[in-house]
Amino acid sequence: MRDFLFAKSALELQKLLAAGAVTPSHLLHETLRRIASSDPAVFTRQTVARAEVEAAAASRRYLEDRPLSILDGVPVAWKDLFDIQGEVTRAGSLVLDNGPAPRDAELVRRIAACGAVTTGKLNMTEFAFSGLGLNPHFGTPRNPWGRGENRIPGGSSSGSAVAVALGLVPIAIGTDTSGSVRIPAAFNGVVGFKPSGGRWPLEGAFPLSGTLDTAGVLTRTVADAIVVDAAACGLPPSEILPDIDGQIRLVVPTNAVWESADAEVIRNFKEAVQRLESCGIRIEHRHLPVLDEVLSVASQHGALVGKEAFELHKSRLASPAAKRMDPRVRTRMLLGNHMSAASEKIVRQARLHLIDEMADLFDGTTFIGYPTVAIAAPLLRLLEFDDHLFAATNMLVLRNTMLGSFLDWCGISIPNGFDDNGIPTGFLLSGGPGSDHALLALATRIETAVKGGQSFGFAHHNHS
Repeated sequence: MRDFLFAKSALELQKLLAAGAVTPSHLLHETLRRIASSDPAVFTRQTVARAEVEAAAASRRYLEDRPLSILDGVPVAWKDLFDIQGEVTRAGSLVLDNGPAPRDAELVRRIAACGAVTTGKLNMTEFAFSGLGLNPHFGTPRNPWGRGENRIPGGSSSGSAVAVALGLVPIAIGTDTSGSVRIPAAFNGVVGFKPSGGRWPLEGAFPLSGTLDTAGVLTRTVADAIVVDAAACGLPPSEILPDIDGQIRLVVPTNAVWESADAEVIRNFKEAVQRLESCGIRIEHRHLPVLDEVLSVASQHGALVGKEAFELHKSRLASPAAKRMDPRVRTRMLLGNHMSAASEKIVRQARLHLIDEMADLFDGTTFIGYPTVAIAAPLLRLLEFDDHLFAATNMLVLRNTMLGSFLDWCGISIPNGFDDNGIPTGFLLSGGPGSDHALLALATRIETAVKGGQSFGFAHHNHS
């Protein structure tokens, strides 16, 4: 039973459930067993009592041949930014305690209403404010591809990515403000989908940036991401995959995303592009000045996420509680206070202008592709005690995904190979604001080509 259920996608598990090969209650039992024997830094809290009730109800529905949806009985876990009724939302911190949540976050409610089984809360960077995934309070989840060397998981949805990569759950919900779903997806060899702003509800999720926050999902396959997106939007999956009329054009920027990139990251991306071209995708390499402008605006005037994070935590930063925060998170938040009102206005105006400037590129058949992250996951020991290297690495890791966040692109990271140390790399496919349907439709078509026939199932590499 254990090998039978290990590291399956949500759709694979659903087929087993529908066939009666396993019940949701048995599946939950195995899930909890795996969680208990795995890296203790992945989950910060297991919701066992709730999960047992939900699994028992799903088991009855399958017995009566009336499952609620494709997700009925499938385990799901949540980044600890989302309220789960009766649980304290800690956001990866020791200083946030608003008491047990009186109700589920809206996204939790929607996914649970489809029958998914809520297994618990996942570790994260404190207050979601780093792309590297380190957490000095609850431990840093171990990237499972390290081959004996502890590599960073990426953040801020660190536990979400590692939980899926380890096969603990097939679906983990995270958030993405500047790359916090897509980055850990790339580092851990899983799929990470960030929807356009406003597509998924954020009520009941602890914020970082009111302007840039989105929810997102980490899965083993694009098909699973589509199912979760449908549930989040209240749609059946069949309604979100329209045919794309016309030849697909993939624009590959020649600027902004390549500086300081690992040679293996570049190699894997180029090889994936060649495979896509052989599949009939039209590839266009071109300079995209807007990307340089985004980086220039941030360099000259600062980042909106820093300003909004400071304003959100202003009173906390001025209180004794600040000393109990991750010093690196605290320092970055304090830097947000350096953005003047004039600079904030310039950045907000520039964002709207640049989004409009890119609108003509996205004609329904045009998408943008480049490496999700410029580097593969670095060693944890190099970053734990070197603040300068930590800050520089964080900026580099966030750069590529931050571009899409600033421009409100939807994006999906798909594994596309390994570096010479066996660490995964990611291919970021992005579409314009609101083009989520078309993006997911294309992602299903190109997933196999992007992966190049390689297996990214961690179990296949480590539990054979």
